[in-house]
Amino acid sequence: MTPMRVGLTGTPGTGKTRVAEQLKQYDYRVISLNDLAVDQRFVCGKDSQRDTKLVDIEALDSYIHKQYTSDELVFFEGHIAHLLTCMDKIILLRCRPTLLLKRLQQKQWAAHKIKENVDAEALDVILCETAERFHEEDVFELDTTSKKPNEISAIIHEIIKQNFSPISTYTIGRIDWSEEYFQDHV
Repeated sequence: MTPMRVGLTGTPGTGKTRVAEQLKQYDYRVISLNDLAVDQRFVCGKDSQRDTKLVDIEALDSYIHKQYTSDELVFFEGHIAHLLTCMDKIILLRCRPTLLLKRLQQKQWAAHKIKENVDAEALDVILCETAERFHEEDVFELDTTSKKPNEISAIIHEIIKQNFSPISTYTIGRIDWSEEYFQDHV
C-alpha cells in the first residue's frame, strides 16, 4: 500500500476544523497545516492587509512528502491543502455563501475579510485551484450547508471504506452558488 495523504480543504468557515475533529473519532490521524507550518517554521511572513500568515508552500509540500511516507492514511486540514502537490486525494468542503457569511460574522472577522471569503466561495476559487492541480477522480466535493460535522465525517469515512472510488454525488462541479450570488450582486 502506498502512503495516502488526503487534503481536507475549503474556504475558511466551511467546517474543515470541526470535520477534522470528528474524523479523529474514527481514529484517523489529522494534522493541521497551520500548526505544522508554524511548528516547522514554514511561515515566511504576514499579509497584514488580509490578516493572514504567508506560508512557504514549496517547503511545506517537500516536508510532508518526505516525512509522511508510511502506509498510514493521514488527513492534512487547512485551506491551503489543495495547493500541495504531495496530496493523493482532496476532500473539498463547500458551504452556501449566505450561511458562510453568518459563520464568519459569528467568528467576528473583519468585514473585508468576510467579503473576500464569501466571494471566493461563491466564485468557486478553491474548486478552480483544485481542478487545476488534481485529476477529477481524486477530488471529492461535499456541501456542508445543511449537514453537521459528524455527518460530513461519516460521509468521508464511507468514501474511505469504498477505497476512494468515484461517487457521482461528490464529483466536482455539482455545487454552484453563482446564480444565487450574482442575483444578490447585480
